[in-house]
Amino acid sequence: MKHILALFICSYLLFSCHSGKSENANIVDPIIKPATEVSIAFPSDTAKLANVVTLNATASYLLKSDVKANTNGYITKITIKMADHVNKGMLLFGLETKEARALGNTINKLDPSFHFNGNTTVVSPATGYVAMLNHQIGDYVQDGEILATITDANSFGFVVDVPYEYLQVVKSKKILPITLPDGIVLQGSIAKVMPTVDAVSQTVKILLKVAPNDIPENLIGTISFSKNLDYGLSVPKMAVLSDEGQTSFWVMKLMNDSTAIKTTIEKGIETDKFIQVKSGDLTTKDRVLISGNFGLADTAAVHIRINGKR
Repeated sequence: MKHILALFICSYLLFSCHSGKSENANIVDPIIKPATEVSIAFPSDTAKLANVVTLNATASYLLKSDVKANTNGYITKITIKMADHVNKGMLLFGLETKEARALGNTINKLDPSFHFNGNTTVVSPATGYVAMLNHQIGDYVQDGEILATITDANSFGFVVDVPYEYLQVVKSKKILPITLPDGIVLQGSIAKVMPTVDAVSQTVKILLKVAPNDIPENLIGTISFSKNLDYGLSVPKMAVLSDEGQTSFWVMKLMNDSTAIKTTIEKGIETDKFIQVKSGDLTTKDRVLISGNFGLADTAAVHIRINGKR
């Protein structure tokens, strides 16, 4: 009897220990989600939103005048060099006819009253700069041959290829600032609008006149103008995320101090700092993530960074 009682007590103790281990084994530690450190900002309805269009403007002389020989002969004098500035009517070349060079002073010796010398001069047809010099002293030229090319200073300006859709916007501007590569800004006014459109690019050439300045031809500057203006609800540009094809856009909005949820939006006007929210579940009281938001899943755990600290 005593042996049976002892066996029963041992069996009970072994069963109790086994049951305790099984219960402890079924206990699972709770999963703690890692929190991402983020910065936040508030949407705004007072930010000035404008689509800014930037176009290239190329310095050009629309008119270039050719200096031509007025007789057959030899060049005896040249008063200009490349890039020299000349005024209209200024003496540029001296010519001696081939007859005068062949006869010399024979005619004057035969009849001094004739005053024959066979020399002629060529003057500048316009005010501008010497863009091309084709001959030197001693060259033989024919009547009508081009001796030099003068850029017409009155035809100088910046040529801009404006997409036709922006033509009326540009024409409505009285002054268009032209920014040069060195940072200098010139005030350009519309002087001419070409009556043709490029068949491929569908752009119209516009000439902007500027105050007289020593600007080299073919220098490229830029003009900028606003296409439209709005004051709708907007968020910082860093808050907006998109898919790889940029077909859908969203922001991460705080549901509470530790959870951010994905909120789909429709983009409007975009500037260098803000993006307009045309539709989406956002108000000026919501908090959106502007850093640490890339790659976050919906209902992500977050820590808010405040003044550089958690």
